[in-house]
Amino acid sequence: MKRESFWKRGLLAASLGAALGLSAGPALAAGELNADADEILRAMSKHLAGLKAFSVSADISNEILTTEGQKLQLNASSDVLMERPSRFHVTRQGKFADAALFYDGATLTLYGKTLNAYVQKDLKGTTDDAIRAIEQGTGLGLPGADLLLADPYAALTSGVVSSGYYGRAFVGGVETHHLAFRTPKVDWQIWVKAGNEPLPMKYVITTKWMTGAPQYSVQLSNWNTKPVIAPNRFKFVAPKGAEKLEALPVDETGEITDKQESK
Repeated sequence: MKRESFWKRGLLAASLGAALGLSAGPALAAGELNADADEILRAMSKHLAGLKAFSVSADISNEILTTEGQKLQLNASSDVLMERPSRFHVTRQGKFADAALFYDGATLTLYGKTLNAYVQKDLKGTTDDAIRAIEQGTGLGLPGADLLLADPYAALTSGVVSSGYYGRAFVGGVETHHLAFRTPKVDWQIWVKAGNEPLPMKYVITTKWMTGAPQYSVQLSNWNTKPVIAPNRFKFVAPKGAEKLEALPVDETGEITDKQESK
C-alpha cells in the first residue's frame, strides 16, 4: 500500500529542534540505512504480525491547505478491532459523519451512521484484501493502514532510501524509540514502545514536495493484545431504516460526508 497516494493529505508539524538549532541525533544521509532503526522496525513488524487479535484506539490529525494557502488541521478518532486472518471492525468519527467498517471474511460493509446508509461487497479473503478493497473502492482512509497489514515491514520500507534513530521519547506517557525514514516522495516517522512489547505509538507522514509539506499523524493508545471478542462482533446487521447504496459519498479529506448526490 503506497503511502504516497494513501496519505498524500496530512498536517504540518513545526520543527522546533531546527528552529532552536538543536541536534536530535544522527543525520539522515541520503542512501544511508540506520541499523538500529531497521532492527526496531523489524521487531515491531514481527510483533504486530504475530498478534492473532488486538484492539487499539487512534487519534488522527490530517492537515489540508485551503486555496488561500491557510493550513487547517482536521481531527478524527478511530477504534480498531482485528482478528487475523480475516476479520475486523473499525469505527471512525470525523468532521462530517460517523462511519463503521465490518469484515467477517466473506462480506465487507461500510456503514455511514449519519446517513443511515451502507454499502456492501462480497469479498472472500484476508484482512489485507479487505483493506486494499476499502482504499481502492471508497477512498476512505484507515488509520495507519500499513500497520494493520500482515507484513508491516514490507509495506513500511517500500521505497525507503535512508533512515535514522533519534533516541528515546515519550508518547502519551509511554517510553518509545523514535525512528525516521525517507522515500523520494514522503518522509515518515514512527515511535515504537520500548521494552519487550514493541507496539507502534505514533506514526507521522510528511508529503515533502507538496506546498506546505502537509502531514498525516496517527497517535495510538489503549492497545489490547488479548481482547475478548463477542461471537458476532464482525457481522453487520443493518439498523432499522438503513438504506443500501452503491456507494457512500467520501470527500477529498477521506471522510464520509452527509451529502448524497441526487439520484
